[in-house]
Amino acid sequence: MIDKKVNLSRRSWLIRTISALSTVGMTAWITPFVKFLAPSAKARGLGAPVEVDVSTIEEGSMKVVEWRGIPVYIIRRSRSDIASLQKYEDELKDPNSNTDQQPDYARNRTRSIKPEILVVEGVCTHLGCTPKYRSEKVDGLFTGLFCPCHGSTFDFAGRVYSNVPAPTNLRVPRHRYIDDDKLIIGSDRLVS
Repeated sequence: MIDKKVNLSRRSWLIRTISALSTVGMTAWITPFVKFLAPSAKARGLGAPVEVDVSTIEEGSMKVVEWRGIPVYIIRRSRSDIASLQKYEDELKDPNSNTDQQPDYARNRTRSIKPEILVVEGVCTHLGCTPKYRSEKVDGLFTGLFCPCHGSTFDFAGRVYSNVPAPTNLRVPRHRYIDDDKLIIGSDRLVS
C-alpha cells in the first residue's frame, strides 16, 4: 500500500471554495424564479386602496370608481332616500345585512359609515351584471338600484328585495374616511 500524506489545510480550503461557489451559483440560478413568482407592479397596483373626493358628488347622484377591477358605486343619498330605507324593510331578503359579506360598520339600516354616503360594489350578486342607479321615478318605474340582466332590485342601501334572482345584498367594500371629504376604498384601518 502506498501511504500518502493528506494535506488537511488544502482540502479544507477546497471544500470552502467549492461551497462558496455553489452558493453563488445556486443564488444566481434561483433568483429569476423567485422574481417570477412575485406580483408585478401592475398587479400590486390593482389591489391598492383608492382615494375618492366625495365632496364633488351632488345629492341624488352617483360616482363610479374602479377598485381591484370592480366598479364601486359612491352614492350621495338625499334625506328622502334615507327616510325610504325603513319604509320597505318588510319586502327585503336581508334588511339587517346579517351575512358575513359586510364589514361590521355596514350592518345597519343605511349600510354606511355616514348615512348620506353609500359605498357598494357595482356588481349584482346574482350573475355579476352591473346594476343601474335610478334616483327618481320615471313613468312610475322603481327607484334604487336595478339590474337589467335579470330584474333584481336593490334599495338605496344596496339591500336586495325579496322575490328577485339576486341572493344577497350588494357587497360593501372595506373603506374609511380620512377627512370629511376624502374616502379610502380598500382599507378600513388607520396605517401607523
